[in-house]
Amino acid sequence: MDFVSKSIEGPVVTLTLNRGKVNAINEALAEELRKSLEAIDSDSSIKSVILNGHGGFFSFGLDIPEFLNYSKQDFSRFVGKFADLYTYMFTYPKPVIAALNGHTIAGGFMLATACDYRVMVAGKARMSLNEITFGSSLFPGSAEMLRYLVGDRRAEIIAVTGDMYSAQQAKEIGLVDLISSQELFTKDCMTVATGFVSKFGPAYQSIKNLLRSDTAAIMRDKDNQYRSEMIDIWYSEDTWARLKKIKIRD
Repeated sequence: MDFVSKSIEGPVVTLTLNRGKVNAINEALAEELRKSLEAIDSDSSIKSVILNGHGGFFSFGLDIPEFLNYSKQDFSRFVGKFADLYTYMFTYPKPVIAALNGHTIAGGFMLATACDYRVMVAGKARMSLNEITFGSSLFPGSAEMLRYLVGDRRAEIIAVTGDMYSAQQAKEIGLVDLISSQELFTKDCMTVATGFVSKFGPAYQSIKNLLRSDTAAIMRDKDNQYRSEMIDIWYSEDTWARLKKIKIRD
């Protein structure tokens, strides 16, 4: 389907989300990203990964109009699949740099927070975990990733307000590690990625696992424990009415 394209420059591979103007996430894209990462994991010549989005968006988030056609059972399957994806990324053995080239919203925000390092372009781009604005709860494990990244109180503010953050604001609260200009963005992302290449792979993997394994275990537990609650809210009358108003640009 080629919703995820791949380019290789030496020991660095760039994966690009490529689905319409806003790189909306559907089940096929999630599956393709997982398979791409698994293939890279087994390739010893690749030492570092950049994940970005095609065009002016990193990702708008889930393709909500498509998921409105899902039965509750089918959507539950996807929720489990997407939770497995971001948990896999959170504990991925190789460095993954999120190249936030544009708006990074909801499901796109989750993919970004699962990465090891985030570079965001300055300007109009915004980050937001905005499920609250359309009446949805969070994917349960994503709340733990956010808490790991910015701490309890900031995670709460981000999640319950659904606010949109500029690159500067995102950096100030710990969502972003580096801000870059439009002109230097690709170069800066590659510089970060190649900086990780020099790190000894087994040591990097061990340290990352030591730091993240406890959070990952909580993520899995919460995804299992609260998944049905999140899905019940998604299919509630009020939330469903809000979801129907969301449009995706082709």
